[in-house]
Amino acid sequence: MTAASELRSGKTHRDENFPVASFLIHPRHRALILAFYNFVRTADDIADHATLAASDKLAYLDLLEAELLGKGDSQKEAVILRRALAERGMPPRHALDLLAAFRMDVTKLRYENWDDLIHYCRYSAMPVGRFVLDVHGESTSTWPANDALCAALQINNHLQDCGKDFRNLNRVYLPLDALEASGASVEMLGGDKAPAELLQCLQALAARNERLLENSKSFSAEVKDFRLGLEISVIYAFAEKIVRLLKVRDPLSERVHLSPLELLFYTLGGMAAETARRVMGRRPVSKAAAGR
Repeated sequence: MTAASELRSGKTHRDENFPVASFLIHPRHRALILAFYNFVRTADDIADHATLAASDKLAYLDLLEAELLGKGDSQKEAVILRRALAERGMPPRHALDLLAAFRMDVTKLRYENWDDLIHYCRYSAMPVGRFVLDVHGESTSTWPANDALCAALQINNHLQDCGKDFRNLNRVYLPLDALEASGASVEMLGGDKAPAELLQCLQALAARNERLLENSKSFSAEVKDFRLGLEISVIYAFAEKIVRLLKVRDPLSERVHLSPLELLFYTLGGMAAETARRVMGRRPVSKAAAGR
């Protein structure tokens, strides 16, 4: 059996839409976070592999899980993460949740409604932030804000890549009831440009995702670790800009990713905003709270 690492896509933590163990994170945490990332990226690439049979994908995911739990030493990403977690006395619960999501990627190609999609995000996105919070010793009281941010990031990504996901993997993360309500069809995702019906659906989903993102506005203020707060503020700034692009652009024919210059701009802006907030002792207020 080929080692799981040989099935990697080549994507690294530097290629993600959000910072992973960036310079903002304290060095004592970076090795563990990168071990987690490499395990998760390997499993994700297996689930997304273009030519691997579904049964083989599931077998590899089962093997990674078994070795993460100590049943074998043939898959280096599982062994490295297992040992790194053991050094901190941390359980593998978040990695196991992500493996559940990757199994869904292999076996579940459509999502009926928004709640169905959020259930997927519970396993595919929320555990990533929960893991980082656990690494920093933060309270589980931060999880609701984390979950909103992580789900919003995931849905942004689904909207950005909706055409590629359909063409390459026959996966559609857009809720089917939203497509139907707009008079759009799944097949429209295969085109070079979104017809009016599909564009209406995509932009309505972006607007709904913007409201979800708003629920995470207080997140950076809820964590005690200053450096982690900076990282969260930067991630929020990225997500906020991307969702604004998705509200007005067609992801099938227009750019809906941030350029290197924009990444730098929003990194500096997010850091400055969080630093100022902590100096002033102010807590971000959501639009919903402000309107009450």
